Amino acid sequence: MAKTLVIAEKPSVGRDFTRVLPGPFEKHEGYLEGPEHIITWAVGHLVQLADPEEYDPKFKKWRMADLPIVPDSFRLVVRDERSKKQMNVVKRQLGRSEVERVVNACDAGREGELIFAYLYEKAGAKKPVQRLWLSSMTAAAIEDAFGRLRPGADLASLEAAARSRSEADWIVGMNATRAATIRLRSSFDGAVSLGRVQTPTLAILARREEEIRAFIPEPYWLVDASFGASEDRRYEGRYHAKAQPRLASAEEAAAIVAACRGQRGEITKLEKTERRERSPLLYDLTSLQREANSRFGFSARRTLGAAQRLYEEHKALTYPRTNSRFLTGDMAGEIKPTVALVGRRPEYAKAAKYVASLDLLPLGRVVNDEKVEDHHAIIPTKSEHNVEKMGEDDRRIYDMVVRRFLAIFHPEAVFENTRVETTVAQHVFRTRGKVMLVPGWRGVYGEEADSERSGEDDEGREQQLPRLEKGEDVETREVRSEEKETKPPRRYSEGALLAAMETAGKLVEEEELREAMKDSGIGTPATRAAIIERLLQVGYVERDGRSLVVTEKGLNVVRLLGEHPLTSPDLTGSWEHRLGKIEGGAESREQFMADIVKFAQSTVGELDVKLKDVRIPRANLGPCPVCGHDIMENRKGYSCWSREDPGCGFVIWKSKAGKQLPASAARELIATGRTEKPVTGFKGRSGRSFRARLALSQTEEGKWRVEFDEPWAKEGAKPPEAEEPESAAAPAEPAAAA
Repeated sequence: MAKTLVIAEKPSVGRDFTRVLPGPFEKHEGYLEGPEHIITWAVGHLVQLADPEEYDPKFKKWRMADLPIVPDSFRLVVRDERSKKQMNVVKRQLGRSEVERVVNACDAGREGELIFAYLYEKAGAKKPVQRLWLSSMTAAAIEDAFGRLRPGADLASLEAAARSRSEADWIVGMNATRAATIRLRSSFDGAVSLGRVQTPTLAILARREEEIRAFIPEPYWLVDASFGASEDRRYEGRYHAKAQPRLASAEEAAAIVAACRGQRGEITKLEKTERRERSPLLYDLTSLQREANSRFGFSARRTLGAAQRLYEEHKALTYPRTNSRFLTGDMAGEIKPTVALVGRRPEYAKAAKYVASLDLLPLGRVVNDEKVEDHHAIIPTKSEHNVEKMGEDDRRIYDMVVRRFLAIFHPEAVFENTRVETTVAQHVFRTRGKVMLVPGWRGVYGEEADSERSGEDDEGREQQLPRLEKGEDVETREVRSEEKETKPPRRYSEGALLAAMETAGKLVEEEELREAMKDSGIGTPATRAAIIERLLQVGYVERDGRSLVVTEKGLNVVRLLGEHPLTSPDLTGSWEHRLGKIEGGAESREQFMADIVKFAQSTVGELDVKLKDVRIPRANLGPCPVCGHDIMENRKGYSCWSREDPGCGFVIWKSKAGKQLPASAARELIATGRTEKPVTGFKGRSGRSFRARLALSQTEEGKWRVEFDEPWAKEGAKPPEAEEPESAAAPAEPAAAA
């Protein structure tokens, strides 16, 4: 009897298919078999592009004369020994005589298409292929998708884009990394990893780090006053010279304080305006990762993991690796039934009841067929969701998606903004007030009318003001000055970096404008988390709480590259745009790859010349505390011995708990015996990062060691996990729409 072979991306997905396909299914090593179908799986990327030495053994040695390496046709190899076992299973099933057709059931997107294409090519299969396209893992959605299988040829342009992305990354990354590593061997330990996507991302972080280091703080002064009107109506104001609250000197601030102290004032301006705020758009993966990082401190990878589990295991969310924030028109009829299902939980009941009561759903910012390519926005599935079985991370991400889904059908939130100017002895103090009149969509997040949302900045905090009248006489109850200091730009958090990657490094906050720039960003929603993890893995970046800090190695790489196009977010963004056009059939793969080869050739030539005589001097940390010889940096540590002079044996090893200690930390340890501030970037056995102070100590045998100088270390306990922010358990403050 003829059978259909279904190739899924993961075993768990394969098992889900058995719920809707004719059974029963028998379990075998690496596959399941039923009366009409055989189901097997790829377990991610079983097959990958071969390394250069697979084309010619001479490429085992890294030599500038051999670059650029550009294969005439790319070879494929099985990833590792574990992958070989499953690859043999898949190959045997493809070779069975009763298998007449194959269903590509890998993830419905560019990467899923690549996984199947490489596997199918490596297996040498020739049988006809159909494509299963899923956006939801509910039984109903799977059954529906199997009823509407697409010819594999319909996805040829998607496969072309996937292969182009993979080959472009190989050509640019392999050649640039080899060229830079060859020329910088004397300056860097190990390979100098460069890539089409990772290097411009590193450049965004490094340029911000340079801004922070170059920043010189300057003092300034603010003057605040407390006012009282009749009937004990109190409010505060901040001095402004026209639109500027900052004063350049303490003397100027003191003069204003002296002039206003004990004087009566008058409310010379009082304006009230109404502001309406629309709900945020539905989530795509990047906006979900950004907000989970802002709210809970989740890394991009952690959020993706939770969203993927909610899709595959809990069947609670639709496909997460999407770049769309809209639904298609044919989904409009599914909205109210989905709302009714999520509304069975008490925390969503009130919001769901409102949406269900609408005769006409507001779909203007929800449905847009033109802005949905492979997959629509992330929303709850139309099925029962067992929230009690979800882990804490999964529950938080689920809550975010459900509330956003309900909120977008609610009306605008309405605020009353009040601006008051109080004049005292010809000095003007400004006051800002904000009151929520109608919670609208913010009510979905538990915010009610009249709730205060105050934020402190140089303009002064927003207050809940008493009733005030223009022309009213007020008492100046207190006036005081405060010295402050200008602050450098903030380091990027993962959420902020994801936003910068989405717009190729341009600062764009307005949601609709971000939408227009999406197809020219760095990477894709599916790959951005991996790019950030790659920068951490190669030692270019470290986590410090929620911030991403560029290491000296990362800074030096970007400094040496200078303005090379490889550091340009715009260039990488334009490549992503062209890949999107290949996917849509609007550009040829051949032309794109020809341009990539030209870029690799010019990059190798430029790096050869630019880096040929570069020598980054090893750090001299000053005299050894034991023998007085200079302590010099070497590949593995900081010591007073060298080939010419063995010194006394004093050494501080670089490697500690997954981190390479920088020269600055070693210098401080040598000078004072300990670090005043915690050093970031250490990793515990769980893989989570932590920070700790360090101390230099000497063993009974006379050997020097760097120890963690923290109470938990002295007690023999494990290092703490990276702290979760206090707000992590709170339901949700939504991101403002505009």
